[in-house]
Amino acid sequence: MQAVEITTPGAPEVLKMGQRERPVPGAGELLIRVSASGVNRPDVLQRTGNYPVPPGASDIPGLEVAGVIVEGDAAALAAEGLHLGDSVCALVAGGGYAEYCVAPVAQCLPVPKGWTELEAAGLPETFFTVWSNVFERGQLQPGETLLVQGGSSGIGVTAIQLAKARGAQVIVTVGSADKAQACLALGADHAIDYKSQDFVAEVARLTDGRGVDVILDMVAGSYVAREIDCLAEDGRLVIIAVQGGAKAEINAGKVLRRRLTVTGSTLRPRPLAFKAAIARSLRHVVWPLIESGQIKPVIHQVFPAAQAAQAHTLMESNQHIGKLLLDWAPA
Repeated sequence: MQAVEITTPGAPEVLKMGQRERPVPGAGELLIRVSASGVNRPDVLQRTGNYPVPPGASDIPGLEVAGVIVEGDAAALAAEGLHLGDSVCALVAGGGYAEYCVAPVAQCLPVPKGWTELEAAGLPETFFTVWSNVFERGQLQPGETLLVQGGSSGIGVTAIQLAKARGAQVIVTVGSADKAQACLALGADHAIDYKSQDFVAEVARLTDGRGVDVILDMVAGSYVAREIDCLAEDGRLVIIAVQGGAKAEINAGKVLRRRLTVTGSTLRPRPLAFKAAIARSLRHVVWPLIESGQIKPVIHQVFPAAQAAQAHTLMESNQHIGKLLLDWAPA
């Protein structure tokens, strides 16, 4: 099969199309003939040598795919109500940038009714991440307010739509007027341009000084202390990436006095049982919202799989709004 390989750690140009043996699914696994692969920030980190591949995972990048089941563990398929020939999307620990990809059956979900396989390829990584961090770890409730740092990212557009569909208010930070408009069009209540506005002051103004209940943070670093100032009493700060640096200095007294929670998580190295539980929650709670039209695909650009390097270049430019995808359809 064809697969996009990281020939050596480095710039996007190190991504090259190569030939690999078609993988064979084991117990509890299935094989997907891939129609499309999602492109995510962890793929960029892996390409640059800054995100080690978990033990046992493929060294081929790619954490989400969609396509057709062509082989698999019959008992595991039956337990999940899946069959050969079904269209599914899947969260994987690696191997997504390829014509065929092995996935744990429990981390697969049917392509939502009304969605194409191409659209569904952009679902798993962001929806697993947002559900786990905003709703399970952050415990966002209807009527509460969520602040999303980086509202126009793939994670951001998912968080906006899912939080609004579940009855929360949403404030986002963005880096341009175009991104602000896009987030507002998706349902965000307010958009703050972090390049020209102080997000701490704006959050205070927009919430009449109360603050927000949950913050989804992909920046960390110097943002953490400022985010603590944005939280309401009993507020929760959930860190999922450290693009602004891994170290932060905070006023612990504010955490104590206002009963704040500062937490975080990574998804890729978590065990199968953890991800399977998220998949069940998504299928039960979120897939009906998608199929009813309350949540829509937000795709910035689709690249032929051979142009994975161009997709990474665009991701690193931060000029995109929503998801970037690789299409494995024959040229």
